[in-house]
Amino acid sequence: MSNLLRAVVAAGALALVLSGCGAADSEDSGKPKVLTTFTVVADMVRQVGGDRIEVASITKPGAEIHGYEPTPSDLKHAATSDLVLQNGMGLERWFEQFVDLADAKHVTLSEGVEPIPIAGESEYAGKPNPHAWMSVANAKVYVENIRKALTELDPAGAPVFAANAREYSGALDEVGATVRRELAALPPQRRALVTCEGAFSYMARDFGLTERYLWPVNAEQEGTPQQIASTVRFVRERQVPAIFCESTVSDKAQKQVARESGARFAGVLYVDSLSEAGGPVPTYLDLLRRDADTIIAGLTGAST
Repeated sequence: MSNLLRAVVAAGALALVLSGCGAADSEDSGKPKVLTTFTVVADMVRQVGGDRIEVASITKPGAEIHGYEPTPSDLKHAATSDLVLQNGMGLERWFEQFVDLADAKHVTLSEGVEPIPIAGESEYAGKPNPHAWMSVANAKVYVENIRKALTELDPAGAPVFAANAREYSGALDEVGATVRRELAALPPQRRALVTCEGAFSYMARDFGLTERYLWPVNAEQEGTPQQIASTVRFVRERQVPAIFCESTVSDKAQKQVARESGARFAGVLYVDSLSEAGGPVPTYLDLLRRDADTIIAGLTGAST
């Protein structure tokens, strides 16, 4: 967050308080309030917290999280929350200054995850790839961190949180086993996953896929001629039948790769954001299933 934005957010939050809008906009439920940085984490918290916790996400469905700019309303919500949960690993570049302004207690959910360094020669090279939740094993680390954080927040709810965490981790294991079985059926020469952002490093590692992407982390300048040419060469050399792009960014550059390489643009993958409730991925489990189905259909040539 820039100094200018800090000033705007702080001034806006002060104005909200002075105008009497600093309190909750609706009747207080009496439940502990947890604010998360994005929708995937919010869904995880709901699964573990159940009816004992009130959960909200700063970013909304479909939002791009990396370069998000918090609003005065976001700051107000953080200031009136009992706990703020972030992914960490540099995903939310705006978060540190945000929580400093909000003076909110916060927990990093990727603590305990073994990071995969970002490859290449970009400014992000060597830094942790932040998309750790795209591994089912890592997601279970998130779940345990959520359980601990909620238990500290609401000790009386500890048995509920523990039971919910066990059930949810079991559901994650089931989805992971299904994805592993389906991806294992792909012929070796087709086990290449080409996307816009390097958001699938953890999934690729877990399921034995070769990952290739246009850019390592979503940024303002995406799909340069050099990135496109390099990806086209990879797709041609490996004879990759299908390529993909994430839901929160433009697919224009990747469709150019498809045209120039002869590969098929096989659809949208979900990573940084869930959809609205009536959309294709309203929960994190739906996100994992949908992505696996899209990848398998694309790489096998099946209809989606």
